[in-house]
Amino acid sequence: MSGKSISDYIRVLVVEDDSYLREVICDAIRLLGIRHIHEASEGTEALSMTVRIRPDVVFCDVQMDPMGGLEYLTKLRQVLDSEVAGTPVVFLTATTDVTTVEQAKKLNASGFIAKPPRGEALKAAINRVLGKVVA
Repeated sequence: MSGKSISDYIRVLVVEDDSYLREVICDAIRLLGIRHIHEASEGTEALSMTVRIRPDVVFCDVQMDPMGGLEYLTKLRQVLDSEVAGTPVVFLTATTDVTTVEQAKKLNASGFIAKPPRGEALKAAINRVLGKVVA
């Protein structure tokens, strides 16, 4: 791999409507050695980006307008390309009410991380979803 680690090839999409928090999350992911980080501010934008860039993992806020995280995941799971439809999505949320968790599980969400997320939580989620790829 000519001196590059697997984290040099991982593509991450961060979907968060709060621009400051989105930047904090992206910075934390960069500190893990991941360079291919894409950003979206809501679900509609995230859906088109997911189809286009085919991220390895998506970190997505639950509550956004006009399209929130659960609606984004519902539409993502309906995409005809099964590779894109199966993209791992980890939700970022300040609250984890039972209804939201149940809906996310039905849609095969890859987990939840409390906001604001710490670097270790992001790293653990990436390693859990993709296999141990970030040291």
